[in-house]
Amino acid sequence: MISLNVNVDHIATIRQARGGNEPDPVAAAVICELAGADGIVCHLREDRRHIQDRDVEILRKIVSTKLDLEMAAVEEIINIALRIKPDLVTIVPEKRMELTTEGGLDVAADLPRFSSLVEIMHKGGIKVSFFVEPEIRQIEAVLKTGAEIVELHTGVYANLRDEKKIEEELAKIKSAADFAKSSGLTVVAGHGLNYKNVIDICKIGTIDELSIGHSIISRASLVGLERAVREMLEIIRYSLLTR
Repeated sequence: MISLNVNVDHIATIRQARGGNEPDPVAAAVICELAGADGIVCHLREDRRHIQDRDVEILRKIVSTKLDLEMAAVEEIINIALRIKPDLVTIVPEKRMELTTEGGLDVAADLPRFSSLVEIMHKGGIKVSFFVEPEIRQIEAVLKTGAEIVELHTGVYANLRDEKKIEEELAKIKSAADFAKSSGLTVVAGHGLNYKNVIDICKIGTIDELSIGHSIISRASLVGLERAVREMLEIIRYSLLTR
């Protein structure tokens, strides 16, 4: 079975649009877990555009599965992670003006810095994942840092419409996942995945987990959050049975 980790950022996005108290991403996390989610993901951005410090603190107390804190490798957020102690942190690139994360982190470009970060997190009892493009060079860099997990950026795949290019990108993701898995990493896929394009990703036999947020929250606005999570889990199970 492929695990499903649900990102609750966009519950907070709706809340922040009015500056009030609802909907609460903490309540959303509870519903996701009750519906069968294997983990909860949230991204504490430097600009606090959606998830707030309060959210992360309470999520750490109530999440009973696994809490994945997405974060940029900056001192303020590093210190928060070390204090709150999520089960793992996923290190992502972050730009102030982007609507959402636009691509993978270039771990290979600053290996000493990221290796030091992994050491710091491990001393705090926190596992580390890096969000990277599905490239062998980046996975080799992740291995050198000592991290246990790699998350492959699927945004390029998700945005493609040409069938040939989709097949090429799927082959690229599969090659990266196979290499990462054979090297001992836990392999996660995420970004832009929805109820249709997730099927072919699930059929890649070396992906352990999925990180999905926007499409589930979008569907939840129409059918409810519990149903939206359960429907995604059903699609994952169906995909595994038919691969």
